[in-house]
Amino acid sequence: MITVLVSPAELAGGRFELAGAEHHHLFRVRRLRAGARLRLVDGEGRARWAEVEAVGAASATVRPGEPAPFLEPARRVALAVAPPRPERAAWLVEKATELGVAAIHLVGTERDPRQLAPAGLARLRRVAAAALMQSGGSRLPKIDGVHPFAALAGIAAPFPMRAFLDPGALPWEGFGAPEPLLLAIGPEGGWSDAERAALVAGGFRAAGLGPRLLRVETAALAAVALALAPGLASR
Repeated sequence: MITVLVSPAELAGGRFELAGAEHHHLFRVRRLRAGARLRLVDGEGRARWAEVEAVGAASATVRPGEPAPFLEPARRVALAVAPPRPERAAWLVEKATELGVAAIHLVGTERDPRQLAPAGLARLRRVAAAALMQSGGSRLPKIDGVHPFAALAGIAAPFPMRAFLDPGALPWEGFGAPEPLLLAIGPEGGWSDAERAALVAGGFRAAGLGPRLLRVETAALAAVALALAPGLASR
């Protein structure tokens, strides 16, 4: 199954021309031909099967058809994470997208007020798009610029379950619950006392992942996997 990310208008309409980088990858690198079957997604949760009708030097004619499977986790899980260094941030976005997170909110913290340039944000979104197609997902995670820590209360509002990772905290039974979950992961230097108190006051539960000291991206992905795994049995 080859998944291709297209615009909502292209997915909803009739025939359209597929050009640019995706044309090069599909028809020059992978050498697909007319008659090939694709799965189109719009990044907003919709998917359709499609047929390649004709292949030209710079574009290919694609005709969307019947609805295709919606391959998303049963549980909505989002991250609020202190941004790691650029290469590690890209790796985190790639793997979190493959797992099916709903959003990746970058949050500045007292011990790591790191910012993200517009070019860096654009790169993370490109990484997410490539990971979505590679994994066969249907919905792109929302990725926005770095929020101040105080914005975390608003980010958390739609989530009935909230947890923050904290070294030394006990494992948390909420990882296996079905309700939408926001996971907050602090910087490698840890949360400040004031941030920890604010998280608890905002309805976040402290959760631990064992005795080892994990990097930000490792902790984030381990927590996401724990939160999504119970729902796989019912899919």
